[in-house]
Amino acid sequence: MDSSADASGPAEPHPLSGGERREYERLRGAAAVRHRRLRHAGACVLLVLAILLSPLAVVATWLQEEITDPHRYVQTVAPIARNPGVQSAVTNRLTKRVVDRVDVPAITAHLAKNLNKTGAPSVVVNGTRMLGGPLESALTNAVHHVVHKAITSEQFPLVWDAANRRAHAAVVKVLTGEGNSAVQARGNAIVLDIGTLVDNVKQRLVRAGYEKAAKFPHIDRQFTLVRTDKLDKAQGAMRLLDVLGTWLPAVTIVLAALAVWVSPAHRLTLLAAGIGTAVMMIALLVGLAVVRGVYLDSVPPATLPRDPAAFIFDTLVRFLRESTRTLLVVAIVTAVAAYLYGPGRGARAVRSAAARGTGAIGRGLARVGARTGGFGRWLDTHRAWTTGVAITGGALALVLWNHPTPASVGLVLGIVVGVLALLGILAGAAGPAASGRPGHP
Repeated sequence: MDSSADASGPAEPHPLSGGERREYERLRGAAAVRHRRLRHAGACVLLVLAILLSPLAVVATWLQEEITDPHRYVQTVAPIARNPGVQSAVTNRLTKRVVDRVDVPAITAHLAKNLNKTGAPSVVVNGTRMLGGPLESALTNAVHHVVHKAITSEQFPLVWDAANRRAHAAVVKVLTGEGNSAVQARGNAIVLDIGTLVDNVKQRLVRAGYEKAAKFPHIDRQFTLVRTDKLDKAQGAMRLLDVLGTWLPAVTIVLAALAVWVSPAHRLTLLAAGIGTAVMMIALLVGLAVVRGVYLDSVPPATLPRDPAAFIFDTLVRFLRESTRTLLVVAIVTAVAAYLYGPGRGARAVRSAAARGTGAIGRGLARVGARTGGFGRWLDTHRAWTTGVAITGGALALVLWNHPTPASVGLVLGIVVGVLALLGILAGAAGPAASGRPGHP
């Protein structure tokens, strides 16, 4: 054995021959291609899931808020009581119900009988039968005037909102089984707790002089309103909706973010995510339009005229439409931003025009003495970083915005564009060092 080999340590690796190096490069390229294909496949799966879940997430969030948030629900239904068409329809329906309960023929018959007893001429007695039509018309006009005055008063919307708030709270407490309420869920039954009513009656009786009422034995204070085997299913659906409305939007956003992160082509994946989400939001708006038409065709005009029915439907789904349009605008802005960051001719032209414009303004400020110096040169050097911070800040503002609208998206977009333009102007006003940098527009 050669001791010199042991003393000198491991032998130097044998250099690859030309053929071995070519084979190594081939295997390395094949592994890279397989890895890239796996990343593309994973990104495509995640992106498709995120796009398909986006409309479900919007609908689930809307339903969860409408069902669990009393303020949001009352805010949704409040305009219904203030719409003239709905007020007119409700007035006519209530008037008809009141008049239908009045037996006009019985009244005219009773009048004829009394006239006959007093010895009135037969022509007068027989003429009372002709009073039915005018009497019913007069009664209808009188009732319609009273009902219309009540419904169009300033108090009716307040009563409407309060009634809806109480009803919504009772339904939510029944479906969730949480909170204290007179109406509660007990097993497969909805019961009314009349304990407060019993105590109140006993106190009133004692104050009225019936002292023995205070010694009434304990009675069952639970009055069963409805007994159904579907209550557990309704409560289960409520719990599922609460989970979906809370977590489905977050899961959708995480899937889209993972798709962009996993993909080898981040910009193209972001562009695809924006376009796909925009298409799904348009499909959701079209679906709402179709459902609206089906609903209006299913409502008999005798039950509810078409215009009030359309207003009620549009009012109930207006927040869903608004959320869908907001996400549509966000998706379009995302797709446009992803395109403008690309190598396309149009994107390069827009970036160059923006850089020339902000740079010209900045250099003009520098010529009049308003130079930003080192700070401007730092901004010029770190353009990519500052641009990312501005865009991230805008996205975070929309995420934290409570119920954003297309107008709020436009506001945030305008602020972000204004900040980017200001940064470009400040960088251009740094002075000759920045403007003289190679490649600077």
